[in-house]
Amino acid sequence: MSAYSDDDDDATTTNDAFGLSKLPASKKHRTHQLQDKLISQAAPHVLAEDPLNQTSLVTRPTDTQMNVNIPYSDMMLPFQGPQNPFGDSNRFINQNALAGHVEEQAMSDHAFKAQHLTHSILGYSVNPSVDPNGPSILGSIDKARENGFATIDTLRATNSQKKELKRKRKNKGDLEVVDGEGAYVGPWAAWDGEEEIGFLDGVEDTGDQPQEEEEPEPVAPKKKAKPKPGAYGQETSVFHGKSMTDYQGRTYMHPPLSEAPHIVNEAGSQETFIPKACIHTWTGHTQGVSVIRLFPETGHLLLSGSMDTKIKLWDVYTHGNCLRTFHGHVQAVKDVTFSNDGRKFLSCGYDRQMKLWDTETGQCLKRFSNGKTPYVVRFHPDEDKQHIFLAGMSDKKIIQYDMNSGEITQEYDQHLGPVNTITFVDDNRRFVTTSDDKTIRAWDYDIPVVIKYIAEPHMHSMPAVTLHPSKKYFAAQSLDNQILIYSTDNFRQNRKKRFAGHSVAGYACQVGFSPDGRWISSGDGEGNVVFWDWKTGRIKSRLQAHSKVVIAHEWLPHETSKVVTASWDGLIKLWD
Repeated sequence: MSAYSDDDDDATTTNDAFGLSKLPASKKHRTHQLQDKLISQAAPHVLAEDPLNQTSLVTRPTDTQMNVNIPYSDMMLPFQGPQNPFGDSNRFINQNALAGHVEEQAMSDHAFKAQHLTHSILGYSVNPSVDPNGPSILGSIDKARENGFATIDTLRATNSQKKELKRKRKNKGDLEVVDGEGAYVGPWAAWDGEEEIGFLDGVEDTGDQPQEEEEPEPVAPKKKAKPKPGAYGQETSVFHGKSMTDYQGRTYMHPPLSEAPHIVNEAGSQETFIPKACIHTWTGHTQGVSVIRLFPETGHLLLSGSMDTKIKLWDVYTHGNCLRTFHGHVQAVKDVTFSNDGRKFLSCGYDRQMKLWDTETGQCLKRFSNGKTPYVVRFHPDEDKQHIFLAGMSDKKIIQYDMNSGEITQEYDQHLGPVNTITFVDDNRRFVTTSDDKTIRAWDYDIPVVIKYIAEPHMHSMPAVTLHPSKKYFAAQSLDNQILIYSTDNFRQNRKKRFAGHSVAGYACQVGFSPDGRWISSGDGEGNVVFWDWKTGRIKSRLQAHSKVVIAHEWLPHETSKVVTASWDGLIKLWD
């Protein structure tokens, strides 16, 4: 067996189709030429049997025995030279695999692709093995000879071959001949080997033969899809009582003075306390409740909007039952709001509709939509502007509608994200809006220019805002688990008042104030209602109210300690 030496490299380059000899070989042991002449010794040196003065050994696939003893120090030498740039990271450590001898090889991507395509298309490729006894070409040698052993990326068709393949046009024709055989067609001559298609080719001449009339296929009558209850123009409402009026002819709109005579008093006139126990549960919604609103002034009715698309009106003081269900949306209800006298209310939902309802009769009076999803709707609080409402939309605008004409009278377009809240301040001359763009903007009513812009790098989105009963502050639920307080006259943050300790991240939990302004409250993501002392900022109570997030809650305006909570578990509860 001939051992491997540096001089053999010249011999292998002839079979080296991939330029492998030029690559740094990571797996070869370093080979040394012996500089010293061998001196005969009394004890024979094992390497003296090596006529080529080799100190290292590389075996070949065909080897069956080793003719040279290698010293232990050489056998334990680390691999020399730089890492192979084309080598696989999981190299075969054991070269003798079950299927035979594995020979490690490295080549550039281009060389591999060229040989691979040549083999799959032309049927031959160069043998990548460094074994000199192996064939130089794999596959069809005849085809390789035909193409001069070239790879597919170097093959080029000759000009004569290209000419044969090119489509040719027919003769241009004679300029003198206008029509018929040999007429002039110029550059518009047809292609050779293609038949010309006439205008009426393929239309058979039927003559005057009478044809059998084909019977027309019976057309199946199209069934119209049933309109969903609550779709546009299909709004309905269901009254759940026995009689709309009592023995005096009063409807449920009339406050129940016999059961609760104190509800005509001024709200917030008595001292309030924190509720401790659930005294009533309103059930009826089949999915989570997203919003609740109490009847203005008296608070004897409760309106709830739910993800089951229904809006329900509940009795608070007498029997605590559901009075009326409004079917007016085909997707989840997002917000509802009463007019000042409570005789009408607005609702909006994810079906992009805003609807005006009559609270007493349940009739849908008007419908509004501009094709975008409304996230919040608010009536203008002034008595002379009850025909105007504002809606915060998903397309970053606040839109002002006149309900008498049904037209958009103003657009406030400055926010950079969907608008979440609208809060009227300063005797309703101004309003404050918050948005997903993590800013608070204040506007003069009917002037679409921002008068105050609050944005700090540390601010989070504030998806719920509530006005303090004194009207001097508004509280904003910040998604970094705190409630921030802002002044309504100069819109400055009151840094002394900050209410934290609850977990609301990701939920637009409504903030609440007790009627006398002594307590501030908020739902949280775990189903609790948390109560803070307004003066000290300390948590006074944490009430486990629901199994899912408490998204909305309201204090009854004429009670000392009654709170209504609504949750995504579909329940509405009254606490005292």
